[in-house]
Amino acid sequence: MPGKPSRLRPGLLAAAVAVVLAVVIVVLTLHPWATPTAARTERPSASPSASATPRATRSPAPTPTSSAGPTDAVHAPATSTVGAVRGASIAVHGRPGGAVTTTLSNPQSSGAPLVFLVVAQQEGWAQVQLAQRPNGSTGWVASSDLELSSDPYAIVVTTATNTLDLYEGGKVVRSYPVATGTGGTPTPTGRFALTELLAPTNAGYGPYAYGTTAFSDVLNSFGGGPGQIGLHGTDDSSSIGTDSSHGCIRMHNADITALAALLPLGTPIQVR
Repeated sequence: MPGKPSRLRPGLLAAAVAVVLAVVIVVLTLHPWATPTAARTERPSASPSASATPRATRSPAPTPTSSAGPTDAVHAPATSTVGAVRGASIAVHGRPGGAVTTTLSNPQSSGAPLVFLVVAQQEGWAQVQLAQRPNGSTGWVASSDLELSSDPYAIVVTTATNTLDLYEGGKVVRSYPVATGTGGTPTPTGRFALTELLAPTNAGYGPYAYGTTAFSDVLNSFGGGPGQIGLHGTDDSSSIGTDSSHGCIRMHNADITALAALLPLGTPIQVR
């Protein structure tokens, strides 16, 4: 009796092996390479995820462009009309032939000649931009009181990039780095004009300073003046390219010197 089980075990083992082999053959026959097929099916599903990654990268991309890009379009006319006052004073009217609103002296208190940017004309009259608040103020003067001339230059200052583009004939001919106002004392935006050219005697303003028709939106007075925005040099060249001024536009001294030899009074300057 004890010897019988040992004779039966090999037979049972052989039978079990035969059953397993039969099952494997059936599986392979009915489902060949099932696992690799499933792996290939999963690979395309990774493609949408890969394509989604560039979309996620592109969606933030417009943000720097929109925040850095100014909202105002460039205004740089191919030519502008400027008018130098002929006499010792000129009467400014609210409308052509209307009441006199103010009388301006020529030369100005700084000693600079009185020159206007002409923004419109009609028979016998010229509408000119005035250096007074609010920014963008204009008045009408008799055309006969002006010596009119054509100016091919224009300046466009972009505060988002702290650059100044010089236009001639409506085309950019030179770009300069500048410093503009800080967040607390921003450089006002809009369309203005150069009103005077001075050689400053006080330190910090470089060799030349243009006055403009623009005034600070937050400072009613500064340094003994009315908060008028200037375009000038600087003794702090490290500030160029940054938002660091009280609203004025600073340039390297060599750059403002180049402009001073080139730009007539009345030249349009846009800040955007």
